[in-house]
Amino acid sequence: MHYITYTEFEVLTEGTFEITKEEFTQLLPKSSAVLDSATSYFYKRNNLEKDHDWRRNQFKLALCTQIQYFHSLGATTFEEINNTPQTFQAGRTSVSNASRYNPNGANESKPLLSKDVYVYLDGTGLLYSGVNAW
Repeated sequence: MHYITYTEFEVLTEGTFEITKEEFTQLLPKSSAVLDSATSYFYKRNNLEKDHDWRRNQFKLALCTQIQYFHSLGATTFEEINNTPQTFQAGRTSVSNASRYNPNGANESKPLLSKDVYVYLDGTGLLYSGVNAW
């Protein structure tokens, strides 16, 4: 079972993001898996359609954001996302990809989960990772 359809994706993104139905279909399973992992598989154990409207909508918006993230990067695996060389050299010319965290560009990797997902999931309770106190 998929969490959203292509039509829902278009409505939720208000047509601001151009993606074909085929691309959407390819990105949906991995995007859903990444979001399931981030939410401790909440909607594998609970029915999405029977949940509160607001939380259901926030989850679907987060899924749209994750699909957009994968589409923008052109990759869906950690290895593909971080496969860019830090430095490239051609003759006497050297080009370095600067890092936000390290001035020499080393030891930085992009996450599999889009940071924008947290904009939608924060405050929903879906990011809770505590342990039940039996």
